[in-house]
Amino acid sequence: MKKNTKQVKKKMYLKDNLQLLSLALPTIILLGVFCYWPMFGVILAFKDYKVPKGIFGSPWAGFKNFEFFFQSQDAWRVTRNTLALNFMFIAVGIICGVVFALIMFEVKKAGHVKVYQTVSIIPSFLSWVAVGYIVYALLDPGKGIVNQILVFFGMEKIPWYSEAKYWPLILLLSKIWQSVGLGSIIYYAALMGVDAELYEAAEIDGAGRLKKTWYVSIPQIVPIIIIMGILDIGKIFRADFGLFYNVTRNVGALYPTTDVIDTYVFRALMTQGNIGMASAVGLFQSVVCFVTLMATNLIVKKISPENALF
Repeated sequence: MKKNTKQVKKKMYLKDNLQLLSLALPTIILLGVFCYWPMFGVILAFKDYKVPKGIFGSPWAGFKNFEFFFQSQDAWRVTRNTLALNFMFIAVGIICGVVFALIMFEVKKAGHVKVYQTVSIIPSFLSWVAVGYIVYALLDPGKGIVNQILVFFGMEKIPWYSEAKYWPLILLLSKIWQSVGLGSIIYYAALMGVDAELYEAAEIDGAGRLKKTWYVSIPQIVPIIIIMGILDIGKIFRADFGLFYNVTRNVGALYPTTDVIDTYVFRALMTQGNIGMASAVGLFQSVVCFVTLMATNLIVKKISPENALF
């Protein structure tokens, strides 16, 4: 009887949620094909891969593929750049996204909000190749717009692509410009769900616009901010290859501050063709990202359980 009851419940559940399941099915299939099925390829990290022999026919290499990266003289530099720049992107990105969402929330005319959001989202649809050319048009040492402005005001031109010290800020500005519009939508949607009575109560207590923002708006979206922060920290050991490769134009003089794990592995793969080494570093990045995500969520869960991701 119990088995029959369970079967009936399963059939009823499938019948009631058939439309939702059918909508989710394409995503589930894509996730399985592109994310889970290729996972068997992690064995490449432990093999001396030979193309003619294939994955399973290639000899085992143990941890030699990992040694290439960890014993490299550039390992510390690329690891430092990856972590430092990604942490800067996360912190500034969240702040800018929240601030932009708060500004949009204060705009009362729906038509104006649509225009501002559309303009801010457009850069998100540009590839990093296109953004790289835009940045080069601005910073070209000879005919760049920025250098022409500097000359107009009597200052000397700056060789942007020879001075590594400027590029953390340039990369930050490029990243924020490209992503802040799309990132702010989540915070704006959360603000739209805040109970209007809270703002009315704040007004009765004499709160102005800034105080309502500080004491009502921001506290109400803190859970979303924490969740987005946890998800971003889970990717802190992976760099945006398009940003670091195309915007910097892969100029060697900029490596001290712009060379990250992904670009370093790409160059090693292109020059040496060592697929096993590239797989080893990719696996290492995935493990570190997983551990970082779990640790961050655990810390949040200890401090504020209701704001944890899981």
